[in-house]
Amino acid sequence: MKIQGVLIPVVTPFINGEVDLESYGKLIKYYTSKKIAGIMPLATTGETPTLTDYEYEAVLNKTIECNEGNVPIYVGFGGNNTGKMTKDIKKFEKFNIKGILSVCPYYNRPDQRGIYEHFKAISEATPLDIVLYNIPYRTGRNIENDTVRKLAELKNIVGIKDACGDFSQTTDLLLHKPSDENFSILTGEDAFFYSTLMLGGDGGVMASAHINTDKYIEIYNKAKQNDHEGALKLWKEVVDIIPMLFKEPNPAPVKHCLYKQGLIKSSEVRLPLVTVSDELAKELDKFIR
Repeated sequence: MKIQGVLIPVVTPFINGEVDLESYGKLIKYYTSKKIAGIMPLATTGETPTLTDYEYEAVLNKTIECNEGNVPIYVGFGGNNTGKMTKDIKKFEKFNIKGILSVCPYYNRPDQRGIYEHFKAISEATPLDIVLYNIPYRTGRNIENDTVRKLAELKNIVGIKDACGDFSQTTDLLLHKPSDENFSILTGEDAFFYSTLMLGGDGGVMASAHINTDKYIEIYNKAKQNDHEGALKLWKEVVDIIPMLFKEPNPAPVKHCLYKQGLIKSSEVRLPLVTVSDELAKELDKFIR
């Protein structure tokens, strides 16, 4: 099944320095009760680099337990040690998940051949679906569109979360899609959601969709029904908060909003991230009200 619609890269709540599994379980039940296309726990928005192996598995188990099979789960699993990844990915096959979200190798700065061989090795190591994650301002390397199209030929590489930050590159990918019609192009740039849909994209994986989730889903539905004016009208109602949600490092602003809305018990993040400044908190509170 092609991935289409709104997916949530779920935050990992903390309280008093510990993972708040109670709040996390409530979040999963809250979002999976809506008509979202899937959830992506344990990715960047989930602050995965700060979790221990024990916490990572506890969050994954809680995700599966509270999802109750309602929506597909794509778990954040990336790295820059290809050999280790091809071994470690085997542990995911025992879980009831659809696949993984895997970021471009960071820090090593591989060329396009290295990026292709990295994902090819992971693809060959597992039957799980793989969604590529291109976010060069974090990884230091861009997955070029020709490489994406080549990777899309591999049987279990099923889509991309595109956060390349260059709308001309995004446009080229959307206008010259991979030959596999089941390959999904999902925006990871929240502000590009409406534009991506208008150019034939398949949806988005967006931290901002934690807020106004129903409207994001309705925007997607209207776009797919060719009600572009209706989609644009709704988009104008949600787009203004996006710059505020990324004014300070993600996911601190999102967590502040979820806390204020009573969806989690604390807005805590883990170092090296810190909670939002008083100035931004006031801006967000005004928007929420």
